[in-house]
Amino acid sequence: MSDDMTTQVFKEEAFELLGELETSLLELEDLPNDMDLINRVFRALHTIKGSGSMFGFDAIAGFTHHVENVFDLVRNGELLVTKELLTLVLASRDHIYSMLLSSSGEGEIGKSEEILENLKQIVGGGSPESASAESDLPAAENIEPEKIKSESSEKEEININKSQIGNSDVLWECFFKITISSVAADNVSTDSLLPLFEDLASIGEIRSELTFTDFENNPDHSGNWWELLFFSNKDSSSIEEIFFFTDVPITVQVKELDQAKLDEYISEIDTAETGASENSGISFDKADKSSDEEPVTQKPDTVKKLGEILVDRGDVSQKDLDDALADQKPIGELLTAKGIVAREKVDSALAEQRASKKTDPSVRKPEAASSIRVSADKLDLLVDLVGELVIVQAQICQVVSKKNDPVLTSLSEELERLSDELRDSTLGIRMLPIGTTFSKFRRLVRDLSDELGKEMDLHTIGAETELDKTVIERLSDPLIHLLRNSIDHGVELPAVREASGKPRRGSITLTAEHSGGEVVILIKDDGKGMSQDVIRAKAIEKGLIAADAELSSKEIFNLIFEPGFSTAEKITNVSGRGVGMDVVKRAIDSLRGRIDIDSQEGKGSLITIRLPLTLAIIDGLQVKVDNGYFVIPLSLVEECVELTRKDVEAANGQQFVNLRGEIVPYIRIREWFDVEGEAPAIEQIVITGLEGERLGVVVDTVIGEHQTVIKSLGRVYRDVEGISGATIKGDGTLALILDIPKLFRTVLAEIKAAG
Repeated sequence: MSDDMTTQVFKEEAFELLGELETSLLELEDLPNDMDLINRVFRALHTIKGSGSMFGFDAIAGFTHHVENVFDLVRNGELLVTKELLTLVLASRDHIYSMLLSSSGEGEIGKSEEILENLKQIVGGGSPESASAESDLPAAENIEPEKIKSESSEKEEININKSQIGNSDVLWECFFKITISSVAADNVSTDSLLPLFEDLASIGEIRSELTFTDFENNPDHSGNWWELLFFSNKDSSSIEEIFFFTDVPITVQVKELDQAKLDEYISEIDTAETGASENSGISFDKADKSSDEEPVTQKPDTVKKLGEILVDRGDVSQKDLDDALADQKPIGELLTAKGIVAREKVDSALAEQRASKKTDPSVRKPEAASSIRVSADKLDLLVDLVGELVIVQAQICQVVSKKNDPVLTSLSEELERLSDELRDSTLGIRMLPIGTTFSKFRRLVRDLSDELGKEMDLHTIGAETELDKTVIERLSDPLIHLLRNSIDHGVELPAVREASGKPRRGSITLTAEHSGGEVVILIKDDGKGMSQDVIRAKAIEKGLIAADAELSSKEIFNLIFEPGFSTAEKITNVSGRGVGMDVVKRAIDSLRGRIDIDSQEGKGSLITIRLPLTLAIIDGLQVKVDNGYFVIPLSLVEECVELTRKDVEAANGQQFVNLRGEIVPYIRIREWFDVEGEAPAIEQIVITGLEGERLGVVVDTVIGEHQTVIKSLGRVYRDVEGISGATIKGDGTLALILDIPKLFRTVLAEIKAAG
């Protein structure tokens, strides 16, 4: 792998770790005593430091090491988690991010020293233990290994919380014996290994931990050493990676155990617990023993099998031993030959054995990669190619339909099925949980509320809701602006909230959920809400509406999206210039989405955003007007009905149709786009539904469902009202995709204007 590729891999992993770090720090603010969160923060910093040092990002590694030292004090209970500390660590996270982006890898000049100086002041003003320590944060090269007084009779204690070493009810597939050794010159303590044990616990379960402090009687180990019985669903390489970046001077051996070796090793541990020898001079602990048990002072002597002794001496090779063992007859055949048991009994027992192996956790299954890192550009190219394949498949289907050949028809149907599955699978790859962006919103609310002197919490619901990655990327900026508006305009200052009988802390709830073929995003706050009278007065002042105009509540709130509209009394760094909400509206429209506002004065506001799941391929209803083809998104279609000349005459020139007692307005596509030619005697109305309203779209002919690959329009046609895109039909001709929400708004506005 080239240097550029390895650097890029490091940066991508570092960006992910920084995202996890920010999320953990924000959660830690609410749960400052949560050791799991503290350990997650420490591990993220530790991994960034180790990887940075490995890939040559020395400035990042050095800076991160100082921050890691601070959180080591937190882990050891020597420093309390405070808002000031979290603010500085969040600033450290931002600085590491800027260092990754900078060409020099050092970021803003002087920023590191400023942050570290502030951290040093916090450490110096922490607990008595930390205050009495050296005030300077130690550099990596100045850290001395902890000197441990080691005697043959001294026992090292380890205290691992059961919640940190896994769930014993989990069905583990792999078993390992992990041996950790230190050299005599660096007597490593168990405490210094705790971060590694915690990392192990994140991928499995430590079933027993033996600590040996007498190394004189064991020539295989020259210092303190540990044996772990570890259960996991990962392979040995995943376990070895945990020890790769450690600064602790140790050597590690990971040995996988089959069922027989596992039983043998457990037997050794059990023997050691029941049989004690005071003369051995070796002590060890088992992690899950109760604290009132006396230390066991014997290391079990393992009795080697004859074959193992011969192999160790070099008298036979391992291959010769395996071949000799292979010549031995199975126990079932031996018992049958001696007449001890009937053959059918042996066969029954073998069947039971095979059945038990299928559910036995010791039977290892191949380790499958849980995920791979793929460039977003490659995914975009894949979707484009799948789109072209769908178009070609439609062309083949159209040609085959004219041949009337059963073999070709069968192959065409199979190709259509496979292309549909490939389309769905490819689009599924691009789907990401919207919660990937929620952490940045929590940070936004935290920082902006501090800046404005407000107290508030952000609650998120539905973080697992999936949406196309392109939609998520383009949705980020509009959501940020809406949240900033809710914080600045919506939620009041603490004193004002108390005076009105509300809690001092405001609340903003961000919700995402699926609704049919759409994703609905809700932003709700419990602030002061919006005054319709204030909005109306401001709109009249700016000439947006007439003074005597009659508007519904929804129409009044929609005035907020007009360019230059703002109800802020003064301009701040956050808002008040009348720039933003119109941009939000255009951004949502460009995603083929819709946005609405509802508010109650004194109670808060609710903003609703509806978005399609993907922007690449949709199911549509293909229609025809004269020689032109159009596509209506199928998710908006309710039904199709006929429109006769008699129906038109009965409406006295009004564009309404009586649909089972309900009056539904309609719009003629022929008139909207000035299509020449005569309309047929019987036209078709496609009834569409949107937000509880219904609108008919009159066309000449309804052709049927069509898998629509969306193509963007050129600059000349981009602003044509009523068109949101185009697609290529099976015969290579173009079909325009109708912008139904835009047509809805236009028709309803005309109806309102006509009274």
